[in-house]
Amino acid sequence: MPIPSQRTARGRGAWLAALVVLALPAACAAAPERSLDVLASAYNSSVKQADDRPSEGAWGDSLEPGMQAIAVSRDLLDLGLTRGTRVRIDGLAGEFIVLDKMGRRWTRKIDIYMGDDVGAAKRWGVRPVRIHWRAPLPAGQ
Repeated sequence: MPIPSQRTARGRGAWLAALVVLALPAACAAAPERSLDVLASAYNSSVKQADDRPSEGAWGDSLEPGMQAIAVSRDLLDLGLTRGTRVRIDGLAGEFIVLDKMGRRWTRKIDIYMGDDVGAAKRWGVRPVRIHWRAPLPAGQ
């Protein structure tokens, strides 16, 4: 099989780059930002607050102090708040990543991971917050 010339390779690269540039705005427009008011509590890597693996999220992700991670109630999974979704929480800096899910009894609730800092979790308590995220697109779109 002959080796493609530089001219052919450049032509393919330019075509691919143009395709990406044209498709990117359409992909962003198809996934609008969503917002929701939820109750937010806080949790720690503690056997008292979890099972025998307090530093492991429900999907098997390792949770380490300093991470900006959250757990979500299972009803929020249907709204696109699935594993790896990036979430902004009004009043808090940065983005949090969904790495855990809460027990079935909770609805419309998130749990903010606070590592080993039990004092910070107690000071946070439970409060209403507004969250913002972009739901992943269904397969094939």
